[in-house]
Amino acid sequence: MYTNVNLAAPIGALAFLATGFILLVAASCLLQSLLVRKLGRAKNVLLGITTVLVTYFSIMLGFSFSSRNKLLARGEEKHFCELDCHLAYSVVNAVQSQTFGEGASIAEARGQFTVITIKTRFDETTIAPWRGNGWLYPNGRAFVLLDDRGHRYQPAIEAGTAATTPLRPGESYMTEVVFDLPRDMKPAALLVNESGWETHWLIGHENSLLHGQTKFQV
Repeated sequence: MYTNVNLAAPIGALAFLATGFILLVAASCLLQSLLVRKLGRAKNVLLGITTVLVTYFSIMLGFSFSSRNKLLARGEEKHFCELDCHLAYSVVNAVQSQTFGEGASIAEARGQFTVITIKTRFDETTIAPWRGNGWLYPNGRAFVLLDDRGHRYQPAIEAGTAATTPLRPGESYMTEVVFDLPRDMKPAALLVNESGWETHWLIGHENSLLHGQTKFQV
C-alpha cells in the first residue's frame, strides 16, 4: 500500500500535539522565570526547550531520510491516513484540450489544458472497529502538476465533485483538475497532497522537511 506517511498518522499527530503542549508549558515557565529574574532557572528551561526541539526534528529527519520518492502508474492508489480510516486516490484519466467546459462557462487555455480525472475512494477495509458508518470529511487537498522539465503548476480549474466532499465507507467520486500548461511543455507527474500547514511539522508526513513524495504518472 502506498501512503502519504511512513509513520502511523495517530502516532505522528500525538507526537506533534504532545511536543506542542510541552513547549507551551516550558515557554510559560521561561517567561515567568524571566519576570521574577530567576536567570538560572530560565537558562535550564531554555536548555530543555532546545533539547525537545532538537529531539523532535532529529526524529522527523530520520523518518524523512528513510522515505523514498515513488511514481505510481495509472490506476494505482495512494492512501491518505485519516487517523481511523484511509482515503484512496488514483488517476483515472488525463487528456489535453484547448478548451474546458461548455456553453457560457467554457474556458479557453492560454497554452494547453491538461485535464486530470482523480478518483477519491473511502476504503472501507481500513475502518477502525469503533468508527461505524459515519461521514468522513477529508482534509484540504493540494494538487500540483509537474512537467517534463520539473516546472510546477497550480490548478486553473477544479470541476466535478470537490475533493473535500464528505463520503461514507465504500463511497467514491470523481474530481476533474485542470492545469494550463505552455504548449511546449508536457505533463509528467501529479502530486496530490494535504494542504494543511500543520502537516509540514508532522513526523513521517510527506510534507515534512526532506521527506520523499508519492506522485502519479500522468
